[in-house]
Amino acid sequence: MRFAVLIPARMGSQRLPGKPLAPLLGKPLILHVCERAHASGAALVLVATDDERIRAACQAAGFRAELTLATHASGTDRIAEVLTRLEWPDDGVIVNLQGDEPLMPAGTIRQVVALLDGHEDAELATLCTPIHSLEEFLNPNVVKVLMDQQGRALYFSRAPIPWDRDGAPAGVQSQQHWQGALRHIGLYAYRPAALRQLAAAPACELERIERLEQLRALWLGMRMLVDAAREIPGPSVDTPDDLKRAAELLRQPA
Repeated sequence: MRFAVLIPARMGSQRLPGKPLAPLLGKPLILHVCERAHASGAALVLVATDDERIRAACQAAGFRAELTLATHASGTDRIAEVLTRLEWPDDGVIVNLQGDEPLMPAGTIRQVVALLDGHEDAELATLCTPIHSLEEFLNPNVVKVLMDQQGRALYFSRAPIPWDRDGAPAGVQSQQHWQGALRHIGLYAYRPAALRQLAAAPACELERIERLEQLRALWLGMRMLVDAAREIPGPSVDTPDDLKRAAELLRQPA
């Protein structure tokens, strides 16, 4: 399957200002992400950004980058703008790789592409990983996902789901209350038509409440497949401490 990896990147970040250009082992963070995308075998790697400095840094390193409007509310909207300029086939796949994922395995990118490619009736695909602690389960920054028996996404939430009605109110310290819960990995594969439909639709109420753009796809009735990641990505970078942790992990031998 021929696929492109589009990487949305913006300078505005409350917890780590200028995040895409933050130095990580001698080069900007965004270049580590581009290298992971390139290693996946993508036919095209392109950074969609609202800032000329990010574009210049990517181009200086040999990666394609294009400027987008600064008013986009989500990464999905940002890469959809770039898609309008590309001569990309309707039977190809677009991967949305977040610009703060320097530890995303190349194999995980290929996995999400293969998941979508293997199901002609699906419009999107994404991945998940098991939750391993109560802290993860209760953390609103950890997005949880529920899916049906066919692997279709039912819902995404920052709340702890599924919620044990009978046991949890008395205390969720027991592992039985969160065992089997799934953490969503923010990596998506789209068919081009689905990406265009998402960008054309207004944000839905659930998306605004949860601050999760993928809920727009479910609201529109799109079929989104979910599978367990065979290679677990390292943590994304949101804070200065995350940046230090990423450097430690990148220094470790493969």
